[in-house]
Amino acid sequence: MFRLAGFLKHYKLQSLFGPLFKLTEAVFELLVPVVMARMIDVGVKNGDKVYIYRSGIILVLLGVLGLAASLTAQYFAARASAGFGTELRNALFKHINTLSFREVDKFGTPSLVTRLTNDCDQVQTGVNMILRLFLRSPFIVLGALIMALTISVRLTLIFFIASPVLAFIIFAIIKKTVVLYKTTQKKLDRASTLTRENLTGARAIRAFSRQEDEITDFENNSNELYINQLIAGKISALMNPFTYIVVNLAIIAIIWYGGKNVYTGSITQGEVIALVNYMNQILLALVALANLIVIITKAQASAVRVNEVFDTSASISDGKGVTPRETDTVLEFKDVTFSYYSSSDDALSHISFKVKKGETVGVIGATGCGKSTLVNLIPRFYDAGSGEVLVDGENVKDYTLHELRRRIGIVPQKAVLFKGTIRENMRWRDKNASDEQIERALEISQSLDFVKEKRGYLDHMIQQGGRNLSGGQRQRLTIARALVGEPEILILDDSSSALDLATDRRLRRALRRGTDGMTVFIVSQRVSSVRNADKILVLDDGTLAGVGTHSELVSSSEVYREICHSQHALADEGGRA
Repeated sequence: MFRLAGFLKHYKLQSLFGPLFKLTEAVFELLVPVVMARMIDVGVKNGDKVYIYRSGIILVLLGVLGLAASLTAQYFAARASAGFGTELRNALFKHINTLSFREVDKFGTPSLVTRLTNDCDQVQTGVNMILRLFLRSPFIVLGALIMALTISVRLTLIFFIASPVLAFIIFAIIKKTVVLYKTTQKKLDRASTLTRENLTGARAIRAFSRQEDEITDFENNSNELYINQLIAGKISALMNPFTYIVVNLAIIAIIWYGGKNVYTGSITQGEVIALVNYMNQILLALVALANLIVIITKAQASAVRVNEVFDTSASISDGKGVTPRETDTVLEFKDVTFSYYSSSDDALSHISFKVKKGETVGVIGATGCGKSTLVNLIPRFYDAGSGEVLVDGENVKDYTLHELRRRIGIVPQKAVLFKGTIRENMRWRDKNASDEQIERALEISQSLDFVKEKRGYLDHMIQQGGRNLSGGQRQRLTIARALVGEPEILILDDSSSALDLATDRRLRRALRRGTDGMTVFIVSQRVSSVRNADKILVLDDGTLAGVGTHSELVSSSEVYREICHSQHALADEGGRA
């Protein structure tokens, strides 16, 4: 957790003043039993009402000053911890955005969300409590022992016996609960995963009537979480009875032996009361310290999880920067092999091909054969395990990520739009794109007609995820977004799956006319989508089963022929139906 202390560098004064004012409050608190003892020994004993009133005013003043010091300490601690939490979350979010898909796959999206929210909150709470109580509680314990020694060395022996016993009970209980708290954190991770899956897959769950199964899974996880928390709560509940037994026994001993000393005249009645108060202060300080340690333990467990993300370096980093060569070959794969994180099987194996500038390339194959994986290597979403991917004659690893991805427009399989106007979504590639450029991209992507029908036209507000649009409209808008800025390479990763055949045909025709000089990759499972491409790559279980035009592959590639025959057969059956 101390590794994260650097996020307090802008809050050094607040981090200093918080504990300082807490110590000031502790000093006022330690003075209260002394004033009470004098009130009893002088005021009450002698019947001096003026002295009693004066002592009462001093007690009230000490209380007010202590409250003021406490509020000031909490203000500074809150400022420092809130600033710490803000900087920590910002830094973690920034770091996550530097990670490649490989590292994101390693942690999993739900886990990263939990670490960015719940774990950061736990660490922030830990920092807040450390600034408020970390120095105060030990100071109260030591201060009470020292003040007790100034009153009676012999009776203070009771303190030295009771304090270690109290500490042992408290920390033994904490040790038992720490393991349970760590398990609880894992269960919270699982709850976050289940919640995310259910919210994002709500339609599929209801389509298959699996609500009861999902509810059962969530309830089982919640029950396990409940049991862990209940056991931890029961163990923690033992703290008060055990500690108060020890404290009450110590108080009985103080009163018993103190009474004898009062009788002999070696100690006063007020001093006995002061000793009792100091014993209670020690108990409260140790209980507060125990609670602080529980909070710190939770914060430490969360800090470890946060540091795991910070310790994970991006496997993909900026290259030194290069000047692209003047060459007709805009893209080349040289014996490329790739496998995903924690997978022993290759997703792509020994892939080699060349693409000339301005060519339209179709990528086809069965589901899971590596089509999306192949095109994801071009903008360096992943790095090849072996071999080279060249863009304009230079290895993609030598480009800066900004320069490489500026040259590439990609439409992912899942159409993703963001909350905002259509114009704002269209300007993701080029912030300064004019309305004319946007309209041209919309026209090519077959989006202009339905966008004109929207209220506000380009100022029409898109809801989060494009919920107020159909699947086909979302796909066409994501294609338009990729076209804005006129990238050198356009990658359409199964981006017309939600379009009807007529719209898909018009889109392909518009792309051929409107992307002159642009190299286009069309990833699809439809033969009709790729048959007019200048070059078709046929993938079969991660290997390149054929390269050529439609007519060439029909005669030379058995895999491609099977794809064609299956789709034609399906079309014939559909026509007879």
